[in-house]
Amino acid sequence: MSDTQPASPKSPQIKRESRAYFAALGKRVTQLRKSRGMTQAELARALGVSQQAVFAYEIGDRRISVLILERLARLFRLNIDQFLGFAPEPPVRKRRLSPRAMRHAERLQALSKTQQRFVVRIIDVLEGYNKR
Repeated sequence: MSDTQPASPKSPQIKRESRAYFAALGKRVTQLRKSRGMTQAELARALGVSQQAVFAYEIGDRRISVLILERLARLFRLNIDQFLGFAPEPPVRKRRLSPRAMRHAERLQALSKTQQRFVVRIIDVLEGYNKR
């Protein structure tokens, strides 16, 4: 192969660049997930994939499809440029909980993990309902 010919699609350089890209994208997913206080299982449920798939995305072992990329951006309330780091993220407003909300949070913490998940799912359903 001469120096003027483009690299073949199976070039190790392309694979290395692709691997590096998906590893960096996976780190971004991890950072956003953790900043939102989500577990891999919760993110998987929100995306409609397995927890193992989320794990593979985060370590860069699995390519993130455009469909999943769009779901991730929407879930984290970012546009694609913000999600990919090409544009700055909007500032996250930190709000204090009202005394009433604090009481509810304390009551939620007193529940078993199973009961907590049930309550959170109800809230998620209601939140989705309110967005329509």
